Amino acid sequence: MGVILNLETSSTNCSVCVAKDGVILSMKELNSVNYSHAEKLHIFIEEVMKEASLKMEDLEAVAVSKGPGSYTGLRIGVSAAKGLCYALGIPLISISTLKSMASQVKIKNDEVLIPVLDARRMEVYSSVFDNELNEIRETKAEIIDEHSFQDYINKKHVHFLGSGAEKIKELFPLEMITYHCEVVPSAKEMVTISSDKYKIADFEDVAYFEPYYLKNFMIQTKKAKA
Repeated sequence: MGVILNLETSSTNCSVCVAKDGVILSMKELNSVNYSHAEKLHIFIEEVMKEASLKMEDLEAVAVSKGPGSYTGLRIGVSAAKGLCYALGIPLISISTLKSMASQVKIKNDEVLIPVLDARRMEVYSSVFDNELNEIRETKAEIIDEHSFQDYINKKHVHFLGSGAEKIKELFPLEMITYHCEVVPSAKEMVTISSDKYKIADFEDVAYFEPYYLKNFMIQTKKAKA
């Protein structure tokens, strides 16, 4: 199944781990509101490889969190991943940030997971998953209000998780909702997904791969007539 380096930089959490055959050998992460990615990412890569008694040449693939999330954070992580893949001649694996977040919470078959990443103001990136981590609603960039997620709220028990959950909690303080505001994207949850993708050779084109930014939240106004 291979030795895979997993990089997560889509949020405030700078997270790196190296795994072999789906088992974590070493991991480093720092969750800082100051976004430590530029300073810490390459240091963490060196440290996890050293702790695992591995050389860069031992890597068989690099997996990176593809987004959505922080524009700068994603650029840093993807640039590092692509650089390593080019230099070592190994494949690149991309992991949905929201799917890896959803894998942190186990639910019953009649419940749904909605990972939400804070964007700004009342804006979030979100998706919806069932208990087997099948995506049942595509990833969206959206401004949340009292009408958001009504296809799921009051119909099933809903689990909101991630940095955007605090905003939603203010709108929907309901008994049928559980909030997991402490969940952050982490390389730890990437391991199983990246291992599965490696088995079936689900790789990205290193030359053309770009992070999944989604659209910028922007309200356009008409220019006043002269």
